[in-house]
Amino acid sequence: MADFDNTNRGVLFVNDKKEPGDKKPDRTGSLNVDGVEYFIDGWIRKSQAGATFLSLSVKRKQAAKPAQKPVQRPSSGFDDFDNDPPF
Repeated sequence: MADFDNTNRGVLFVNDKKEPGDKKPDRTGSLNVDGVEYFIDGWIRKSQAGATFLSLSVKRKQAAKPAQKPVQRPSSGFDDFDNDPPF
């Protein structure tokens, strides 16, 4: 099977998880623009004139962010809670 270049191409699938009355998109998929990947959602709408159209929303796919390590601050050598009372 040949490898395909999917640059500047996309695909939309019917959202079979959508229930009647949901605001979820009617179509979902992905899109590649100049090598950058995006999620794409579509809603089937009807204009005031009665024409059917597809309203789209595009969101850039983000790479998973690595877990951040907690910031360790240098110890000052002084800890109020470990000191005995002065009396």
